[in-house]
Amino acid sequence: MSALLAAVRAELTKIFTLRSTWVVTGLILALHLLISVANLRLTTEAVANITPDEHIELFAGESRPARPALVDFMISMSFQMCLFLPTLAAVLAGQEFRAHQLGQSILAVPRRGVLIIAKTVAAAAYLLLVSLAIAGISTTFMYSAVQGWDPGVLTSAHALLGQSRFLTFAVLWALVGYALTLISRRTLIGIIATVALTAVTMTQVLAVSVPAVDALFPLSAGRNLLLNPEDSRLTAGRAHALVVLLLWPTFTTAVAGLLLNRRDVR
Repeated sequence: MSALLAAVRAELTKIFTLRSTWVVTGLILALHLLISVANLRLTTEAVANITPDEHIELFAGESRPARPALVDFMISMSFQMCLFLPTLAAVLAGQEFRAHQLGQSILAVPRRGVLIIAKTVAAAAYLLLVSLAIAGISTTFMYSAVQGWDPGVLTSAHALLGQSRFLTFAVLWALVGYALTLISRRTLIGIIATVALTAVTMTQVLAVSVPAVDALFPLSAGRNLLLNPEDSRLTAGRAHALVVLLLWPTFTTAVAGLLLNRRDVR
């Protein structure tokens, strides 16, 4: 256990001292800030026009109960930033291969199983911090919109459950990109692979033709976990989505560990 903790600390040190880590993180958070600022005026106006029976039109012609609609919108704001988290994860994983540091890492941690677990835990910890920052930005801007109406909506059980689902998805989805980069040993290939997985969901081809297959893809599982079935075309329930999200990083990380061991033994 002490060897694992030491390895995790070493991996975290690598992550926090990489310039590319901060550049990509900064770009993601800056983009989220820009989108949130753009949405703030429209959200504030929608809140100001909440009807006496507490319905809101966040989108023209779509009237919904205000509290769940605002929480769902806040979660969806965070969800759209998840499209970029696998890119950040690929950068974290790819630094070993860009700097040719993998050999040094293996000398420092000869047990490959410990090394792959330490790298994954460290990456998950950093990705969780970034996901918390994304959720914090979404919450802050939503608070600005609802503070004159009912700021307590942001601490409701529905909101807290939605935030926990978002954080779970964000980290598990990004770890898929991390593991795919470790498997390919190329940052660009890891990014391309996650873009391809994203495209499968975004095109909605499988969701329409073969929904059971669509539900097996990680981003589709994220939609199924986070979004409201009344507003979106979903292909499975939340329990199914959570199982899919757990299996993807587990399987890809196991493959990465196996390949790491075999390649370095040769």
